[in-house]
Amino acid sequence: MTTIIHSVKDWILIRRSLKDQSLGFIPTMGALHAGHLELVKKSLSENTLTMVSVFVNPTQFNDPKDYEKYPIQVEQDIELLRGLGVNYVFLPQYSEIYADQYRYQVTEKELSHILCGAHRPGHFDGVLTVVLKLLNLVQAHRAYFGEKDFQQLSLIQGMVEAFFIPTQIIAHPTVREVDGLAMSSRNVRLSPEDRRKSVLFPKILKDATSCESARAELEYNGFIVDYIEERFGRRLGAVRLGDVRLIDNVQR
Repeated sequence: MTTIIHSVKDWILIRRSLKDQSLGFIPTMGALHAGHLELVKKSLSENTLTMVSVFVNPTQFNDPKDYEKYPIQVEQDIELLRGLGVNYVFLPQYSEIYADQYRYQVTEKELSHILCGAHRPGHFDGVLTVVLKLLNLVQAHRAYFGEKDFQQLSLIQGMVEAFFIPTQIIAHPTVREVDGLAMSSRNVRLSPEDRRKSVLFPKILKDATSCESARAELEYNGFIVDYIEERFGRRLGAVRLGDVRLIDNVQR
């Protein structure tokens, strides 16, 4: 049975009753797709209990218009999670997650200022702050994150180590559409023409002989390129089609 939890107080009472049962946790912003569900399945296979949170975190949106356009489908998300046998779905309220009105923030001073951080000021402060709050609340044994957001994953791993958080961070390879596009909740906002074009992004990112040639080829095909860089043994990129921002990375 799937239990829906709306308040922090209710979850704290439930968490105390679980004692030493292993708990896996997947924090999400909803609009769930097959990539999220792979994380859920991995947690279900590795833990006695699994919790998924659905919370569209406003503090990580540097562009208010992007926040307003983020797809919301909570009832559909719950049904997907119920169908997989998730034990708990946490739907926290802004008033509880940010009872401090975001006065207290987590700021990382190096990795968060490059790549996506250079183009989205304040984004990773919001990500790290909400993830720290959720990890402290949920007290899971393991938490699951996809490698598509590789910079985010690296920052969360570093934060957990820096603050001695006992939750183990489990990384999962990027889940892709049949045509190779990395799955993202934002993909549904692509126009039909841009969706067809989007498949070029991962292909060029992987096949180009250099970052410079990847940028040139993407721009030639109508993408607005934020960055193409090689770090962490990967080639990472962020591009825009219309008003939709796509990110991806491939191993080198």
